[in-house]
Amino acid sequence: MSRATRRPAVRLVAGVLLLLLAVLLSLAVGSRQIAPSEVFDALLHGGTGDNAQVVRALRVPRTLIGAMVGLALAVAGVVMQGLTRNPIAEPGVLGVSQGASLGVICAIAFFGVHTLNGYVWFAFVGAGLAAVAAYAVASGGRGGASPVKLALAGAAMNAFLASVVSGIVTTDAQVLDEFRFWDVGSISGRDGSVVAQTWPFLLAGLLLVAITVPGLDALALGDDVARGLGHHVLRVRILGALAATVLTGAAVAAAGPIAFVGLAVPHIARALVGSGHRWVLPMAAVLGPSVILVSDVLGRVLFPPSEVPVAVMTALLGVPFLVALVRRKATVAA
Repeated sequence: MSRATRRPAVRLVAGVLLLLLAVLLSLAVGSRQIAPSEVFDALLHGGTGDNAQVVRALRVPRTLIGAMVGLALAVAGVVMQGLTRNPIAEPGVLGVSQGASLGVICAIAFFGVHTLNGYVWFAFVGAGLAAVAAYAVASGGRGGASPVKLALAGAAMNAFLASVVSGIVTTDAQVLDEFRFWDVGSISGRDGSVVAQTWPFLLAGLLLVAITVPGLDALALGDDVARGLGHHVLRVRILGALAATVLTGAAVAAAGPIAFVGLAVPHIARALVGSGHRWVLPMAAVLGPSVILVSDVLGRVLFPPSEVPVAVMTALLGVPFLVALVRRKATVAA
């Protein structure tokens, strides 16, 4: 193994170990502190005590959802930054997050849905429709869906959908009261049914990402070079945008909008392993869940017995870290 390959591989292994530690902390730490030995007993030996029930019934689903959301947002962020060649692109750039929010609002206000399990499907449909609309707008006119047009169309779609959401919630206090608990971005209160509803979309999104990896590396060199290397640029953009939409839609549907992860984790991954997507994507895939789970654990213990939602913690922890990376010029262009 060459030195150029060995260093990213070692850092990826370190990232996997960090993720395993984050999973253990998520299962053991909270309002009820549980020893690691009891966690393993609950998972491997069918423990029957109160702590074992807490681990299996509450913390395992919460941890799984946190890992899935972090994975989806981080990988979607890498894809969107690669497609648009924009270092500040993030998973919601096509209006996906606001589309999911509108879906949840419609579920509450017009369809009488009042459960997290019910929100998931409406959020996913809203996310998908918003992304399709943004891509349709960007595809019109000369040049097709170029990176700049995608970013502008996504910004316009985000602004439009945000105004619609605000218009609905400000005219119905009951809808606003219910919606705000989803909109804050949290992985608490979710059960195994949410995992069952979202994992097929997560798997589908990851498969689409795997198909687009060679094209993403070629797009980094410019559209003309990518065509010269034999890649169908439009097909790569469509598949990549679809993958990012599916991943982001699944994450937002499961946990609500969570900022920072999809924007900053790709930069952290590139700073660690370079710009090649065959290393950046797996590194982001382990760092994203770690960020979500560690943020969630800190949110549980800062102000007991209350909890700080994970979206608040990711912003508090992530923004200063991203600023530090920028000041050190540690980020690598997408």
